[in-house]
Amino acid sequence: MEAIADALQFAFGMTWEVLWALILGFALSGAVQAVVSKKQMRRLLPDDSPRTLTVAAGLGAASSSCSYAAVALARSLFRKGADFTAAMAFQFASTNLVVELGIILAVLIGWQFTAGEFVGGPIMIALMALLFRRFLKSRMVEEAREQADRGVLGRMEGHVEMDMSVTGEGTLSQRIRSPRGFTAISNYFVMDWAAVWMDIFGGLLIAGALAAWVPNSFWQGLFLQGHGAATVWGPLIGPLVAMLSFVCSIGNVPLAAVLWNGGISFGGVIAFIFADLIILPVLNIYRKYYGRRMAAFLLVTFYATMAAAGLIVDLLNEPMGAPHGHAQPAAVATRH
Repeated sequence: MEAIADALQFAFGMTWEVLWALILGFALSGAVQAVVSKKQMRRLLPDDSPRTLTVAAGLGAASSSCSYAAVALARSLFRKGADFTAAMAFQFASTNLVVELGIILAVLIGWQFTAGEFVGGPIMIALMALLFRRFLKSRMVEEAREQADRGVLGRMEGHVEMDMSVTGEGTLSQRIRSPRGFTAISNYFVMDWAAVWMDIFGGLLIAGALAAWVPNSFWQGLFLQGHGAATVWGPLIGPLVAMLSFVCSIGNVPLAAVLWNGGISFGGVIAFIFADLIILPVLNIYRKYYGRRMAAFLLVTFYATMAAAGLIVDLLNEPMGAPHGHAQPAAVATRH
């Protein structure tokens, strides 16, 4: 019973630390979604040019979705004419370049990780685009489109198809402050909470259990702390831990705090955060959406880009002021 109480105490402490940030982040996200329609998104993603990928990243960051909703929306964009690479760039940005994720990272671990997120995200998208241009064959895309057009259900499709954005005349500020704007923002706020609350609180509970029950010595051994290979090993092992955790979106940030305390490298934390789009349930959705062949391709290329982006960010940590030690984050501690 004492062990369970310790886990719940850690989970509650982290929940209290991040609750205000979640409310702020979802409110900002709702405001953006209220003035950016999904129809506009589809029209702006016709190819995989650098300009289109930049637009895709911006729209994804603005849409701010949970992992399941981001994957569903990317398929919807692809089915309605968006370029496949651009849709995947949108999907990456929709979960990894969003305000609420940055706020939670700053609260739980430090602002350096927020900087790492926003530096590493574009790097990851650029690497993905290069791999797609080199290895993604047109026949694979056509097979994926045929499978996508079957409309097999994954998760969050209903959330994705709803478009309550306020369009028409007036400035963005006027549309946001209008009665329709307030209604749309409140609806998006509630929908976003409904989409991610299980992941958020599931991640908090899992992080609390790991913080309370797993000694630091286990993590230090797993992450090769103190060894010269730790810098490279962290970004390689981080996504694998994320895949097995089954927690996605913002819910994996508390887990990242536990891993950081346990000795994973800075780049390993970044790669772990990015890997919310290759957890096992999401991989199964790729299989349903695009077929087995494309799902396998996405797993390999996404893992490679996430690990590489984490390593590059780690190598850039000096100019970003990234921490080298493993000082305890204020919101979580682990057993020694």
